[in-house]
Amino acid sequence: MTTTPTTTVQGTDPVETWAAWHTEREALLREQHGWLSLTGLHWLTSTAAAYPDLPGSWRATDDGGVEITTETTTETTTGTTTAAADELEIDGVTVDGTVRIEPKDGQPGVLVTVGARRVEVIRRTDSYALRVRDPLAITRTAFDGVPSYPVEARWVVTGRYEPYPAPSPITVDAVVEGLHHYFTAVGEVHFDIDGQQQTLVALPGKQGGLSLHFRDATSGQETYGGGRILAVGDPAEDGTVVVDLNRTVNLPCAFTAFATCPLPPEGNTVTVPVAAGERTPPRPDLAS
Repeated sequence: MTTTPTTTVQGTDPVETWAAWHTEREALLREQHGWLSLTGLHWLTSTAAAYPDLPGSWRATDDGGVEITTETTTETTTGTTTAAADELEIDGVTVDGTVRIEPKDGQPGVLVTVGARRVEVIRRTDSYALRVRDPLAITRTAFDGVPSYPVEARWVVTGRYEPYPAPSPITVDAVVEGLHHYFTAVGEVHFDIDGQQQTLVALPGKQGGLSLHFRDATSGQETYGGGRILAVGDPAEDGTVVVDLNRTVNLPCAFTAFATCPLPPEGNTVTVPVAAGERTPPRPDLAS
């Protein structure tokens, strides 16, 4: 493995550029059914069951699917009665009776509309869950921005990306005990901070480029304990990449108890405190 010393990248109006990016970032968080809207996470079993404030019954099948039934059965003194549950919709079509959906592992789930709410049916390995998204969630209505460190040019450096000979499957733990996430590592990014060489395993970015998920000495102190993520643009032909740690962001689990975020890949720890990017956000849902 070879590494390349890095140098600070001087940008034009970095604070103004960061502010525009940060405004867009907060607007995405504020979306009606975004991460701040989560109010529940219910793990399904193979037995049909009702869940708090949700109509119908839900169950995981044994062959990769989830069944939703919109009829409810009630035992009375005169016998058993069956009635339609409150209206559910999938892709604009009202659910009538029993339907089957097949969420993909590790991907955004299938959305079921329940009035103003959305129930996201997700798959994580061989487990299935309902993630409830409500625009009236206190984590969304009380949101007043993400605290961040001051922007500093010292946190913008040039690094070098070294791809692996072939993509490498990796398994990482999750914030949910017993849950695992499966990714494909594509290489390593090497860069220098304060004279200390850093190497982080890189995953493919969701919109191109690379994704670096790491911890540092601020994790669990001033920043979220599960680490933070930095999106890096596509490497140049010679492998150079711009590493702008001012744009390091929190994972959804920093804002809500109802996400299933991965933890960083093994060894992805920056050896100096990264006092850059987003800090631990307020948690109005945990306020006494």
